[in-house]
Amino acid sequence: MKEAPRQRVHDTNDEGLRRLTHEHLKVFAKFTSAGCAICEQLSPPFGKFADDEAYQPILFLRLDSDENPVAKKLMQERVAPFFVSYCQGQLLECDSLTTEEKVRGMLDRLRAFVPLVR
Repeated sequence: MKEAPRQRVHDTNDEGLRRLTHEHLKVFAKFTSAGCAICEQLSPPFGKFADDEAYQPILFLRLDSDENPVAKKLMQERVAPFFVSYCQGQLLECDSLTTEEKVRGMLDRLRAFVPLVR
């Protein structure tokens, strides 16, 4: 019997984001907003990156910034889609990204980041 593929993009909320960034070494989060055309446009590439073998050590999360006050505060004056990378629970990089290439660039920097030994 063939094993079902595991879900690579996890929908979460503020509490889940806080917990998961501390439970996983590397986390890449996408903050979306209802009616955001660019969010929809970048949804397929985000899923593709999550399924890519090169990014398997990274946990991919998706949050609706309209429903999560902490996420909304993190975004402040920025617009969705907003991407954040974390390593060992620490924020490494955050920015509003509008192209697949820019998302890949942030992901590649996260993948290449060498964490401190605890």
